[in-house]
Amino acid sequence: MTDTTDRPDVFVHPSADVEEGAQVGDGTKVWHLAHVRSSARVGAGCVIGRNVYVDAGVTVGDLVKIQNNVSVYQGVTIEDEVFVGPCAVFTNDFRPRAQNPDWTITPTLVRRGASIGANATLVCGIEVGEYAMVAAGSVVTRDVAPYQLVAGNPARPKGWVDAKGEVVSRDVDNPPHRA
Repeated sequence: MTDTTDRPDVFVHPSADVEEGAQVGDGTKVWHLAHVRSSARVGAGCVIGRNVYVDAGVTVGDLVKIQNNVSVYQGVTIEDEVFVGPCAVFTNDFRPRAQNPDWTITPTLVRRGASIGANATLVCGIEVGEYAMVAAGSVVTRDVAPYQLVAGNPARPKGWVDAKGEVVSRDVDNPPHRA
């Protein structure tokens, strides 16, 4: 992963802004009006959709797809093969105020293979487990277990999915055995 200047293996749309110091991996596409801040790291083979904002200090793994109008703020780490649906937003401050000299970033972690549905909001300080699925429009205020399906406001367990995203159980209290 290196800077994008004159790299034929990285596509950056002319209307996108990839700041100096941002790192973008081989084969990644950064589309219309996207903004990748300095010190952000975006892995290889990613798709950064129209009007996506990737803040300074954010880490995005390999083969991640971030759909249009997503905001990924400082303190967020997205591991490999994660899908983030359109208009999803991540927060990074438990007590937001326009003026707060004691403000600190509260980190959020999205594990490998997880899927975040359209218009979902992820409140900072949570971990979304491997291959978990967050339904569209959900407000996630707590950790999501690996392979767990959550939905609603606030998001609550609704079942379990497999690595392909298929629902394999609606028994929220008993995850299925994995081979």
